[in-house]
Amino acid sequence: MSTISAEQVQKLRERTGAGMMDCKKALTENSGDFDKAVDYLRKKGIASAAKKAGRATKEGSVSCYIHGEGRVGVLVEVNCETDFVARTEQFKTFVRDIAMHIAAANPLYVTPEQVPADVVAKEKEIAIAQMQAQNKPAAVLEKIAEGKIQKFFEENCLLKQGFIKNPDQKIEDLLKETIASLGENIAIRRFSKFVLGEGVDGE
Repeated sequence: MSTISAEQVQKLRERTGAGMMDCKKALTENSGDFDKAVDYLRKKGIASAAKKAGRATKEGSVSCYIHGEGRVGVLVEVNCETDFVARTEQFKTFVRDIAMHIAAANPLYVTPEQVPADVVAKEKEIAIAQMQAQNKPAAVLEKIAEGKIQKFFEENCLLKQGFIKNPDQKIEDLLKETIASLGENIAIRRFSKFVLGEGVDGE
């Protein structure tokens, strides 16, 4: 398999507007062939979804999912560009699936960018402390810590989690496919999860 350079990834990103990791995967899957990588991103809807990312999303829906005979409930706000798309069955299904996923997977944040800096710093500190006993060089410790931070994001950030209906597909990829299919920018804005008995005063 050919080695994919940062320059190749950047060139593909500038051409398609897709993310760095998506571009690298597209090039890797196509042995560095630029045109095939572009087609790969287009077929998956990633390129078209990326181009829509800057559009305003002021319509959408707030949906709920109730589980366990009322013991668990989720409220989620998902935005889109127009009321027309918000009323489509595909959009409504997507919102319901996201609410159901939240109930099952229990994310704490929507994106890694929402994780407070002090939380990230603490996770990094813990990761380095766990490895220091192995007498590894500082540069290696740093790399391992970064890997653990990425794992933390995958476990706690909604967009980085594997979709509960299809664990091989991340929520961010499901979102991109939905954007490409509906032709509008879509944003998972916020969510709240309620569990019966949790947070009750005095308990």
